[in-house]
Amino acid sequence: MTLKLFLYIAVLLLAVFGYRNYATASSQLKIGDDAPNFTLNDAQGQTHYLSDYAGKYLVLYFYPKDDTPICAKEACHFRDDMAKLERLGAKVVGVSLDDSVSHANFAKKYSLPFPLLSDRDGKVADSYNALTNFYIVKISKRYTFLINPAGKIAKIYKSVDTSKHSQEIIDDLKAIQSKP
Repeated sequence: MTLKLFLYIAVLLLAVFGYRNYATASSQLKIGDDAPNFTLNDAQGQTHYLSDYAGKYLVLYFYPKDDTPICAKEACHFRDDMAKLERLGAKVVGVSLDDSVSHANFAKKYSLPFPLLSDRDGKVADSYNALTNFYIVKISKRYTFLINPAGKIAKIYKSVDTSKHSQEIIDDLKAIQSKP
């Protein structure tokens, strides 16, 4: 009896998660789409809007958790490449579901010169299809969106190698900017 119940529950869970993935697949963002607006606070409580970055390229990267080894590695590569990114007219902004205090500690520990925005309820990550929602636990997926100066999505990165990611963005910015 308990094995049967377990199987029914397993099938039901698979059906629910399968449907959710199917339902969101049709609403996936594509290159050329308008970037979803956001209004989020950084570690110092300053509010950031997508419109703050109009006229510039924006590297909007979502990451799962402050001060974890892979997330720190990714953030530090962005930090180390900030001068190159800024020469290409790009700003970097990190987003996770961590709170502002966690962001402040993470930024201080690694001397991060760019804002980390707190998306506590996951609504912004969800609008970018960058949210993993297990109902009990929500985390951001490791997705990055390169947004052009007009607010359109220029590139989407869903498979990120954190050791090469910031250089990949630099190379893509150079290629995009060299096109007539």
